[in-house]
Amino acid sequence: MGERAMDRQSDGTVSVLTAHTVDHHGITVVVVAGEIDMTTEDSPLNQALSAVRRKPAGLVVDLGAVSFFGSAGINLVLNVWRHAVSDGVPLAVVGGRTVSRPLEMSGADAVLSLHPSLAEALAAVRTVPPQRRR
Repeated sequence: MGERAMDRQSDGTVSVLTAHTVDHHGITVVVVAGEIDMTTEDSPLNQALSAVRRKPAGLVVDLGAVSFFGSAGINLVLNVWRHAVSDGVPLAVVGGRTVSRPLEMSGADAVLSLHPSLAEALAAVRTVPPQRRR
């Protein structure tokens, strides 16, 4: 499953934001690449919300290939987190400095399970005790 959003930037260039979903032994991974900013419409992160509704064993949002992550991205990830908590779906986020720095500065890292690699995020989701899942 893939989703693609294109936004025209102020300099006339087009920014492409893509996402695709992969299953890792019952854990859904949504891999996002591109720029997430206030001009992003119909974000591919909607795939993460759809995944939460299916109540997988866990969800990882992989933002490792995101090249710009503004306040809109923070809000989108926190929205996914709220739904995951509400539905009892363990969630982890993968992000390099481009993503982790804004999440840390906003304080969102206090509630998110943030990891530098997909392997670490998958391991974190797998360690959530089944009784915490709904």
